[in-house]
Amino acid sequence: MDISIILAAGEGTRMKSKLPKVLHKICGKPILEYVIDASNDANVQINVVIVGHGGDKVKDYLKDKDVYFENQPIGEDVPYGTGFAVMQGLKHIEEDSTVVILCGDIPLITKETINKLLDYHKKDEYHCTVLTAILDNPAGYGRIIRDKNGNIAKIVEQKDANEEERLVNEINTGVYCFTGKLLKYGLEKIDSNNAQGEFYLTDVVEILVNEGYNVGAHIIEDSTEINGINNRVQLSFCEKIMRKRINEEHMLHGVTLINPDTTYIEKGVIIGSDTIIYPNTFIEGNTIIGNSCLIRSNSRIINSKIDDEVIIESSLIEDSIVKSGTKIGPNAHLRPNSHLGKNVKIGNFVETKNSTIGDNSKAGHLAYIGDAVIGSNVNIGCGVIFVNFNGKDKQISYVGDNAFIGSNSNLVAPVNIQDWAYIAAGSTINKDVEEGALSIARAQQVNKLGWVEKKGFKK
Repeated sequence: MDISIILAAGEGTRMKSKLPKVLHKICGKPILEYVIDASNDANVQINVVIVGHGGDKVKDYLKDKDVYFENQPIGEDVPYGTGFAVMQGLKHIEEDSTVVILCGDIPLITKETINKLLDYHKKDEYHCTVLTAILDNPAGYGRIIRDKNGNIAKIVEQKDANEEERLVNEINTGVYCFTGKLLKYGLEKIDSNNAQGEFYLTDVVEILVNEGYNVGAHIIEDSTEINGINNRVQLSFCEKIMRKRINEEHMLHGVTLINPDTTYIEKGVIIGSDTIIYPNTFIEGNTIIGNSCLIRSNSRIINSKIDDEVIIESSLIEDSIVKSGTKIGPNAHLRPNSHLGKNVKIGNFVETKNSTIGDNSKAGHLAYIGDAVIGSNVNIGCGVIFVNFNGKDKQISYVGDNAFIGSNSNLVAPVNIQDWAYIAAGSTINKDVEEGALSIARAQQVNKLGWVEKKGFKK
């Protein structure tokens, strides 16, 4: 059985945040969630997350993930260190299991790397395998010191390394594989008798080497995967890499990104082939976009489902559903729970909210459609307002098929505008309108001749 222990107990003081470090997000997902998902995708059967500072927040946010949480004790008299953290997960480990140790702040780690590490470990029957990396600048990392046969002799932290050892550019990534039995054995033998007063997992590696156990080192192919996050500069660096990964994956699946560098697409977004996305576009959350859509610059789509052949021009769409062939914008706003049918037109500065708009209906410009059910083939004129709030409650208005709502009209909810009804421009409607009727609800025009001269305004 393969088991992961994911170390996520660090305080993350350099983030300068009340939020636990591992809950900070890159491309819409917490740092820790990327690590958990990579482990799950590598078919690791059991995932154990060690939490400490802000542990309750971490557990609450990730309560739906298939993981076990274990608390690392916190306090002045409690030892720290990676070894101590791993000890908290020992109850999940069987002696014949394979244990992969992962850091909770390395969101760029991939399932492929975890699988290669596990395969390498098992193929040559290592008791312990260290994931290493070759860096041009290894400053700050523990060095991998090999013997004349190329095997690991020891791991030396930079502060303890001599001049020759500091020249070594192979570093310890902090990711390991152990057999369950030997991990337990090594953890029983280490102590905190060091300058930091901590239990080091590297001491377990050294013990196994010294006692003649088979300890291997697997060099990672892409060293960017082991970039940890300790501050917001590093957070930004990892997000840039993740954005590039996400965008390239979409492009390889048939999506055109005019300028990938200025296109923000969160992890988990689904986009169909032949869709074209212009620069400065943001696509977030659980969004699904169909085939052959056109999304122009300065659009933002959040948690929405967009069907095929939809055109979106510089608009904001939130928690909504848009059927095929619909055109939105420029500068439209679909607020939550807007459901647009096929071939709908929502034009300049039109706002919708909690409304259903039927097939082939249109609101060309400067309208507010809130809390409404609108049929098919409806024309909503410029400046129309669905007056849905009486100061206490929201009310719903209904507009039937083939109705015409003239410009600058107000529909005061609740009203029912039946099929083929016409509303004259400038009307304020607060009563139902029958099928096929014309409703005019405006004051009669009065022209007072000579009024300007009588008032003395004209000299």
